[in-house]
Amino acid sequence: VLSALCAIKMEFLLKHMLCGQVIIFIVVLGIGGSFQNGFHITVINSPSPFIQNFINESWMSRYGKPMERESVKLIWSVLVSMYSIGGLIGSISIRCFVVKFGRKKSMIYNSILSIVTAAIMGSSRKANSFEMILVARFLYGFSAGLGLNIHLMYLGESSPKQLRGLTTMTAATFTSLGKLFGQLVGLSELLGQEDLWHILLCCASFISILQLVALPFLPEAPRYLLIDKGNEEMCRKALQRLWGKRDFKVEIEEMLAEQAAINGEKPKSLSELLKDRESRWQLLTMLVVLIAIQFCGISAICAYSFNVFYEAGISEDNIRYVTLGIGVSEVLTTITCAFLIENTGRRALLWKGFICMSLIMTLITVTLYLRETISWIPYSTVCLIFLFVICFGGGPASVLPSLSHEIFIQSSRPAAFVFTGILRWVGFSVLVVAFPFLIDSLKHFSFLFFGSVCLGAGVYVFLFVPETKGKTVLEISEDFKKINVHRHWCTKNGNEDNEWIIATRL
Repeated sequence: VLSALCAIKMEFLLKHMLCGQVIIFIVVLGIGGSFQNGFHITVINSPSPFIQNFINESWMSRYGKPMERESVKLIWSVLVSMYSIGGLIGSISIRCFVVKFGRKKSMIYNSILSIVTAAIMGSSRKANSFEMILVARFLYGFSAGLGLNIHLMYLGESSPKQLRGLTTMTAATFTSLGKLFGQLVGLSELLGQEDLWHILLCCASFISILQLVALPFLPEAPRYLLIDKGNEEMCRKALQRLWGKRDFKVEIEEMLAEQAAINGEKPKSLSELLKDRESRWQLLTMLVVLIAIQFCGISAICAYSFNVFYEAGISEDNIRYVTLGIGVSEVLTTITCAFLIENTGRRALLWKGFICMSLIMTLITVTLYLRETISWIPYSTVCLIFLFVICFGGGPASVLPSLSHEIFIQSSRPAAFVFTGILRWVGFSVLVVAFPFLIDSLKHFSFLFFGSVCLGAGVYVFLFVPETKGKTVLEISEDFKKINVHRHWCTKNGNEDNEWIIATRL
């Protein structure tokens, strides 16, 4: 029966997604949005020795003497961190862009920036300037931080509620595809060579040309057209172009109800959102989930995978292909999850994903501790790594795009994306700085720390986060308002005790 219901649901989803331009819309947004962020996260690893050699050679050609090793490392560290700084500033800038230009024009301008940045990066080697690499990395970070948030917002505001989860989680799929593409083109057989590193770092930007050409022919976000601009006719036409020729009466009534609830309120600033008591549980939820995703251990998995695979008997030449297998697993998991999220729901995928990841982290700690005692233990660790990536891709990584859009009303959404962008990029920066020290001090026991973070996030989601599947944004907001934490005074043995009572009505 369950299989039959899933088949009917999948048929329903595919039927609606093949009626209009939505497939083209999803792909066009994806290649210039989260795909770029995923690509730049992984692509920098492969050419790192070539870039450091270039920094030294560039200095030597100017001043006639080589740069000190510590200075090269310092410049390399700055170069890597410039991406995070740019991403943070790009995320903070989203409210200025989407409020002034709208979702569509903002994405077009971001594509132009990505193409200009590719020209700077691509010409840096011929210009013999490592400073151009620094500038390009900052601009890539700015473009990725801005483009990722616009991508999520644009998708969510263009989707009917019954298809919102499937549509928005395609952002996670394109992030995984970007990571995999960065690993693939970084192979020495392709662009991972000393004379091609500058082409490698900017090759994904050429895909933005496709977005720049196609996006003007696609509609603006329907919710933005109706709620922010008050144009019901343009909203209906946008929905019909994306999802096929229907009247969309229910969807438009939902938007009108949200518009009435907002009552002409202008988009909030970040400070106004943080002061808004009605949004405190939504903000706390995003804080917990984003911190948990940053410190869940996926970075530790990536760092430890080489050693674990090597100890399992896999040759050094083949380890990179096994690592590609991890990337493929994440992509396939996010694609599969797209057809489950509307059946299973966001909340269940999120808390169960975190709990499973916590359990796997504990098992990985045990297998790493016992790896020299039993011959087959390293192979079990490899299996656990693949299982962890599957749970991450099918749980938190896939649900986050939907959750970040659904729990905030239209007037709060631009500022909310500023908030989540700050959390994402500050957390990424802290992780980059703290991670090497954490691994050096705790070794494989650091996986227990990551497991504890996952466990705490899973418990929080289970207790406090309402299900958002099939609900309007106003209904979700009402569910969050029903979460109460109040102080209860009681008398025991003549003494007055102060107790905290947490009452949830989910």
